[in-house]
Amino acid sequence: MEIRKSATCDICNLMKIFDEARGTIATLGIDQWQDGYPSREIVLTDIDLSRSYSAVIDGEICGTFVLVDDGEVTYDKIYDGHWITGDDSQSYVAIHRVAISVKNRGQGVSTSIINYAADYAKALGRSSLRIDTHEGNKVMRRMLEKHGFTYCGIIYLENGHSRVAYEKTL
Repeated sequence: MEIRKSATCDICNLMKIFDEARGTIATLGIDQWQDGYPSREIVLTDIDLSRSYSAVIDGEICGTFVLVDDGEVTYDKIYDGHWITGDDSQSYVAIHRVAISVKNRGQGVSTSIINYAADYAKALGRSSLRIDTHEGNKVMRRMLEKHGFTYCGIIYLENGHSRVAYEKTL
């Protein structure tokens, strides 16, 4: 498996993977991503900012994710818990918008994504990875715990929705 920066020419494949993820999340009965998030514009912005990545198997995109290394404003305040590594926005890399194609689930794509993110964070001298998800997204929560993430508390998105927050020290 190769992990590379996403390119504008990947947009159709990335949006297809996000559509599949929305379908999977809908079967869980939760509203996460059901409003069309992430939109094509958001994904293109991620690509333009050089923070969107694609996991590729045999030339085909099988997963996508975003790495944010300049702080995450919604992580500035955490409720009913605390971050393992404290409040310094330069101590972590945030992972967002993780999605894996239906046909490639169970093939180690999430492991490759987490390993890549950890190597990226270490190369920047960061001490952890942070990520959040909907409380009801049990599939994602199990994956995070399987990969050594620790539940830290609740954060609130800019739209006011709450998310469960996790951190993994490196």
